[in-house]
Amino acid sequence: MKVLLVGGGGRESALAWALSRSTRRPDIECAPGNAGIERHARRVPIAADDVAGLVAHARRQRHDLVVVGPEVPLTRGLADRLREAGIAVFGPDAAAAEVEGSKAFSKSFMARHDIPTARFDVFDDLAAASSFLDGGDASYPLVVKADGLASGKGVVIADSAAAARAAATDMLTGRAFGDAGRRIVVEEMLSGREVSWFVLCDGERFVELAPCQDYKRVGDGDRGPNTGGMGTYSPSAWLDAAMRERLARTIVAPTVAGLASEGRPFRGVLFVGVMLTPSGPKVLEYNARFGDPETQVLLPRLDGDWLDLLEATARGDLRGVVPGWRDDAAVCVVMTSRGYPERSATGSRIEGIEAAESLAGIQVFHAGTERDATGRVVTAGGRVLGVTALGGDLSSARSRAYEAVARIRWDGEHHRSDIAADAVSAPRGA
Repeated sequence: MKVLLVGGGGRESALAWALSRSTRRPDIECAPGNAGIERHARRVPIAADDVAGLVAHARRQRHDLVVVGPEVPLTRGLADRLREAGIAVFGPDAAAAEVEGSKAFSKSFMARHDIPTARFDVFDDLAAASSFLDGGDASYPLVVKADGLASGKGVVIADSAAAARAAATDMLTGRAFGDAGRRIVVEEMLSGREVSWFVLCDGERFVELAPCQDYKRVGDGDRGPNTGGMGTYSPSAWLDAAMRERLARTIVAPTVAGLASEGRPFRGVLFVGVMLTPSGPKVLEYNARFGDPETQVLLPRLDGDWLDLLEATARGDLRGVVPGWRDDAAVCVVMTSRGYPERSATGSRIEGIEAAESLAGIQVFHAGTERDATGRVVTAGGRVLGVTALGGDLSSARSRAYEAVARIRWDGEHHRSDIAADAVSAPRGA
């Protein structure tokens, strides 16, 4: 079976690893890949957002399945074009991917289908936004979000009208996120415990995957700016069976049915970011693809074959599919370059990956890596590596992950030291 994997980050590194372990021994290519992915797949020099180039390559090479990792090619219609060419693809059409591509659309969609979420307003005019933020209807703190895709960074928590106006001005004028910020969502700030939940959808049905927990802030104790993700663990310590059933009934089922009813059937993996508030679970956001770095703990825990699951989803038939999960817990610690997320140094040689992977239960997934002229692995982005450990429980997995992290080094390396620390003593959720 010939598989084309699209993307070149930590998520795609985990997907390449998982697909390469299939008993069906697929022939895997990855566009564009990275220095770690090349251990499991042949790299193809096509950018992940080059829709025309990817479709032409998939047709020319007669791939049986295309697995799309990042959100940008999905929102630009890659899945649409591949399906038109008769190629099975894991990932939603552009219309369904709008749940991630436009926060204004997703919030309005939730309102139409009575899916619980924070109160919100949408603005594309700075004067109107400023009038609201200065008025009596605005309650602080609140959240200002860029409508479009902003690599996980288009969210500002504002403690005052001045801070909210500054964020709104930066976004609506295009200074902060370009066109992605020329429309904004202003919403109430929810309090509680945030959880990450993924389901596979075939357009009609959905299948629950193991719950995860991620850490967005760059510094220990959830301090500093938001990032794409500094670490994660699975299973979540905060989602028991009763809460997962409630999420499926009140959030996921109406989401999948609502998209289908609007002519946007979702075929791929749907991420639901949920806040467990005192008044019940509420949706923070949707993603139309696997999360990063949640994928790095989710994939190693499957007791089964990911290729079978992704293909069944792509072909629109999840009837009778019930994924099994290993009892092991997984913890992933993300190692970044100095200055992330505002800026990132590149070109630093990385030492110790092999030493880390020699430890039991360790897999190092590459995110921002390349090879220099001598063939050495060097940093090539903000998030560089995701060090994932399996263990009999969260405590042992966490200890193993940090033992492995200690063996890896490069100039300017940074990581959080508290990933999963708050969950080690909590009851298991899955």
